[in-house]
Amino acid sequence: MPQHDPSGDEPDVTPGPPPAETPQPAETPPSAEAQPTEAQPTKAQPTEAQPSAATPPPVPVPVPGVDPDEPPAVPSGKFGTPGRPLRRSSFLLGFTGALGVLLAYTLYLGIRNAGGILVLVVIALFLAVGLNPAVVRLGRWGVPHGLAVAGVALTVVLLLCGGIVALVPPIVTQSGQFIDQIPSLLDELRRNPTVNDLVERYDVVERVQGAANAETVGRALGGVLGGAQLIFGTVFRTLTVLVLTIYFLAYFDKLRSLGYSLVPRSRRQRVQLIGDEILAKVGAYMVGALSIAVLAGATTFVFALIVDLPYPFALAVVVAVTDLIPQIGATLGAVIVSLVGFAADLPTGIACAVFFLIYQQVENYLIYPKVMRRSVEVNEVAALLAALLGVALLGVVGALIAIPTVAALQLILREVVLPRQERR
Repeated sequence: MPQHDPSGDEPDVTPGPPPAETPQPAETPPSAEAQPTEAQPTKAQPTEAQPSAATPPPVPVPVPGVDPDEPPAVPSGKFGTPGRPLRRSSFLLGFTGALGVLLAYTLYLGIRNAGGILVLVVIALFLAVGLNPAVVRLGRWGVPHGLAVAGVALTVVLLLCGGIVALVPPIVTQSGQFIDQIPSLLDELRRNPTVNDLVERYDVVERVQGAANAETVGRALGGVLGGAQLIFGTVFRTLTVLVLTIYFLAYFDKLRSLGYSLVPRSRRQRVQLIGDEILAKVGAYMVGALSIAVLAGATTFVFALIVDLPYPFALAVVVAVTDLIPQIGATLGAVIVSLVGFAADLPTGIACAVFFLIYQQVENYLIYPKVMRRSVEVNEVAALLAALLGVALLGVVGALIAIPTVAALQLILREVVLPRQERR
């Protein structure tokens, strides 16, 4: 600012250097609350990272014929991209259901028509499981697998041929003798006044003569052809079972491994342990049953020689075969031999009845428990019911496989079903 001189003279104004600019204070940056940043967008300016509440998210447009939950199609190499899945229409569902019903009915027809062959396969598998321990034992003794299978199969064939040779000649001889004795038997019956009175009262002779016509002859011829067909069918089935048993014995380990490989890997070890235990029980039962049957046949053969029964070896084979049937087989064989004894004379028949009564008690309470102690442990009621059901379903074959089947089901029930129920 110019200074005023007290003397009153005009101040001498001389141009001087321009005044230096005073430094202005630097602008302070706005506060963080006032300055919007990219990390924290303001309400007035929405960013792409956080859409505003005013704009709704885009809604996917459904494509006809495409399931929204279906994953996108992935190209499969040289065959191109898969097309859209078929629409789930009511016609397609009905057609699929009808096709499933048709396939189920076709499977039922196939099983019903092939029922005889399937029974033969089951018998062969059962025999292979029962004879496999013998093959394994021969293998432990250093015998090659092929020779062990051949030796076991040859033993079975020899036993089968021995049974046929023992049974067929007596049957043929007794049948021929009975046919030759029919006239004398009829004469003896006619001499009886009571029988003669019944014959005359009901015109039995005229009815027999009337039945002896062409139709009866045709039926008899059909019966002969049916008998021949039965014989050849039995031979064919026997050979089929024998061949299948040999094949199953030869490839037993491979078939078992294949069966276990069909089980999921997470459960394969447990299934293998249970399956091996079942196979061991079935094999032990077969060995024990065959041992008891052979012992019963040998004892019957010795007894038949002592009391001088006709055809002792044939009777021994009958007792051995029937003894394989659980629960009722031993009684059936005893009845057959006792009838033959009574046909010979009364004391021999009484001796046969007493012998089998004592032997069955010894077998039931001494022999059977010791032999079967390490194989199967099945309740007597369950064994009886299984034998009856097996006879009703598959005849003698069902009776033979009834006890091992019950033992296998009992093991599965104890190791699988009951623990699962306890965990629930």
